[in-house]
Amino acid sequence: MTQVAFHIGIEDRVAYCCRLVRKVLASGAQALILGDAAMLRRMDAALWADEAAGFIPHAMSDGPQDVAARSPVLLTEHVPRDLARLAVLINMTGQLPEDPHTRERVIELVSSEEPAIEDARQRWKSYKQRGFTLVNHDVRQRAAGRAADSG
Repeated sequence: MTQVAFHIGIEDRVAYCCRLVRKVLASGAQALILGDAAMLRRMDAALWADEAAGFIPHAMSDGPQDVAARSPVLLTEHVPRDLARLAVLINMTGQLPEDPHTRERVIELVSSEEPAIEDARQRWKSYKQRGFTLVNHDVRQRAAGRAADSG
């Protein structure tokens, strides 16, 4: 059964996604990043110049198909049905992705803004009604804990 993890309260979703992609790749998995055109442009630029890795190999889904087929990370506006090899779907949209059950994991990246959090609550309910295994990671709590430890 697909696990859906909500990472809520993220201040910089692009930087957070880059760190997450490094972890996904280190685990041997491949990732599909779902977002709108503007978000995907920001992700593309960030993955080209990642602080920790220097470069994270990736491709845009509307680019050359031979490059996309070899890439461990694919950036797309729509979930391609033929790419089951990309086991981890990172959702940076405010909507439920198509066919989430075809992935091993779905990771929902949610900003700290209240409208985004409310949209995430609705997606949580939809996933729950469909029988997915749900996990919540409240990034705000971890950030508050680190601030208290250093203070």
